[in-house]
Amino acid sequence: MRIPKPISKLMESFEKLPGVGPKTASRLTFYMLRVPQPEIESFARALTDLKTGIKLCSICKNVGEEDICNVCQDAAKDKHIIAVVATPMDVLALEKTGYSGTYHVLHGVIDPLNNIGPEEIYIDSLISRLTNMDGEIEVILATNTSMEGESTAMYIQKLIRESGLGDEKVKITRIAR
Repeated sequence: MRIPKPISKLMESFEKLPGVGPKTASRLTFYMLRVPQPEIESFARALTDLKTGIKLCSICKNVGEEDICNVCQDAAKDKHIIAVVATPMDVLALEKTGYSGTYHVLHGVIDPLNNIGPEEIYIDSLISRLTNMDGEIEVILATNTSMEGESTAMYIQKLIRESGLGDEKVKITRIAR
């Protein structure tokens, strides 16, 4: 049986999502056929708004609706404590713990097998940010414990030391797991 083109196109789109295989893509597509038109339109608008209404913070690279994210705008946050995380989802997780510092979101980790080097993530902007800050700074390397997360943390630690930011200006710690 030949599947109608709009159905096969939506199934292919769902399959591109992480963790969604052909079966789940089919299930979601056929579910969407039963959803009322106003809900479908609302869903489509939400997807469009996700790409058009979200910006990367000019300071920490977290996601937000303005040039400077809510966390960086928060006067209660200690700007001299920076947790370096791989994804915006890591920011959400740390925020739930009551963490009082700010963040720097890399948007990935160094992963040579997937052709992701230091240039593809926001390491340079972290070093630039640290260089332009006054006073003592604590950098908490909060990447995950995978081989890629660990190698990213080690690379950042090496870069900070090589950039002339001495131990008296930047204290580097690793998040407890």
